[in-house]
Amino acid sequence: MNRYPIWKYVVIAITMVFGLLYTLPNFYGEAPAVQVSSGKSTVRIDDGMRERVRGILADANLTSTGIFFDGNSVKARFESTDEQFRAQAVIQRGLNPDPDDPSWIVAMNLLSNTPQWLLSINALPMYLGLDLRGGVHFLMQVDMASALDKRLDSMAGEARSLLREARVRHAGIDRDGDGFVIRFRDAQQRGTALTALTRAMQELTFTEAGEGDALRIDARFKPDAAKQIQENALSQNITTLSNRVNELGVSEPVIQRQGADRVVVQLPGVQDTAKAKDIIGRTATLEVRLVCERPEEIAALAAGNVPFGCDRYVDRDGRPLLVQKQVILTGENLNNALPGFDSQTQEPTVNLNLDTNGARIFRDVTRANIGKRMAILLFEKGKGEVVTAPVIRTEIPGGRVQISGQMTTTEAADTALLLRAGSLAAPMEIIEERTIGPSLGAANIEKGFRSNLYGFIAIAIFMIAYYTIFGLISSLALAFNLVLLIALLSVLQATLTLPGIAAIALTLGMAIDANVLINERIREELRAGVSPQAAISLGYEHAWRTILDSNVTTLIAGLALLIFGSGPIRGFAVVHCLGILTSMFSAVVFSRGIVNLWFGRQKKLTHVPIG
Repeated sequence: MNRYPIWKYVVIAITMVFGLLYTLPNFYGEAPAVQVSSGKSTVRIDDGMRERVRGILADANLTSTGIFFDGNSVKARFESTDEQFRAQAVIQRGLNPDPDDPSWIVAMNLLSNTPQWLLSINALPMYLGLDLRGGVHFLMQVDMASALDKRLDSMAGEARSLLREARVRHAGIDRDGDGFVIRFRDAQQRGTALTALTRAMQELTFTEAGEGDALRIDARFKPDAAKQIQENALSQNITTLSNRVNELGVSEPVIQRQGADRVVVQLPGVQDTAKAKDIIGRTATLEVRLVCERPEEIAALAAGNVPFGCDRYVDRDGRPLLVQKQVILTGENLNNALPGFDSQTQEPTVNLNLDTNGARIFRDVTRANIGKRMAILLFEKGKGEVVTAPVIRTEIPGGRVQISGQMTTTEAADTALLLRAGSLAAPMEIIEERTIGPSLGAANIEKGFRSNLYGFIAIAIFMIAYYTIFGLISSLALAFNLVLLIALLSVLQATLTLPGIAAIALTLGMAIDANVLINERIREELRAGVSPQAAISLGYEHAWRTILDSNVTTLIAGLALLIFGSGPIRGFAVVHCLGILTSMFSAVVFSRGIVNLWFGRQKKLTHVPIG
């Protein structure tokens, strides 16, 4: 009656071993470390950086407990935070002689002290949130003026294409402060242009001005349109940052708007802090411009001057190049970016797919500038670099563009990832950066641990005092439930926060409720005169229905929090839902396994020690 088949005991034993093994890494703690990773998409890190870091530390008389290369970064581990701080400053000076143009990101991090034999079975500690483990906090500001400028440049190009299609002659289109000016020599042509522009570009207000041969149309954004462009830029940047965080695989990030032009980014429990700063801190935008290559412009460049209407940039080999100020296309026109290979040269490339408007503009520009050079620029952290500047051989329709030019396969993949994750509508600058260390959350961890420990001890004392042996079995089941819950959170690499600790405390109370129902049901059967063995069997069977009903309704509420909640609420919901499942297993399967093992073998059981 009260006997389990062997396979059930095997399942319980395997579950116990699983719980203990995957809970164990959480007790080893972490060591302070310094992490080095690439600060630019064009700079790659390799195993040689490990020896370089080792040499820098040796010159500064700093001893590391280990230096590791994981393919994307080099981590140096230290015994104390004092050595960590000193090492960061020394490595920063050694790797980045020009602090205004750093090629490497040197950030403080934490490395787990988990033994290698546990790591070999992928037994890793849980992530901890900002309030427990620490992490990275960014406050980023969007350059709203740049968003309007870029949109104006784009619309000036659209106006030029529109007037060309309408066969309207004009004397040039120039930027003028917060708008642009279209010049005419004929009043009739100006009137025709005004009609066409007003009908096609409803975001702008067009005003006629000038007299004689100096006729012009002044174009300015409508106030509502300018505000909408800024709102869209902020929303697009938030979406872009979310995509980049998803590329990092960060759990429960916080990305939210603050004020009119700022975004808060919090990455709780992130292990690769330097990589997070690398990806999040990049403000990569794509621009396509024509190259300034008239003889007088080339002569000016050779003399070290930048002629009017041009900007000076360098290519990946460091050679200077003049490009026109007018932007033909931006990252807003980009639908997708994928790495690939040139079909003829087999060189790594980045293949771009433009939207409908971008494809039309690109087709018109390439048709009108055959034989000229077109530069594709990538702006990263406020600095532009010419990725490639090919000669336009023919009209390029269809919106499919290929970027090539002395890139490795990894560089092509990184550039495509950066652009695919979303081109920022406007540059963003990190105006505040905080790395929240583990010492800040140490008190919270200690208080959370003590609250759960004292709660468990209080529950165990009450259960043993009230239900004697069955109370002891219930307490063992509760301990097993807690171990299994932590193991599952570790396997899933969930992020534990203070609300999560509260959910664990709630799980302890809910889990013991199931054992109370079982014990009380057994006592009721004994009072009704049922034999001890039958009372145990009926108690578990009848209590199971009540336990299932109550836990299912609570699970539904937890799933609602998980689906519709965000941030700390989702963290609470994850622990809550997993705790319900583990509590049902421990209260019913595990506790009955102990009861069957202890009492089921007694054929003439005369007394049940249940208080």
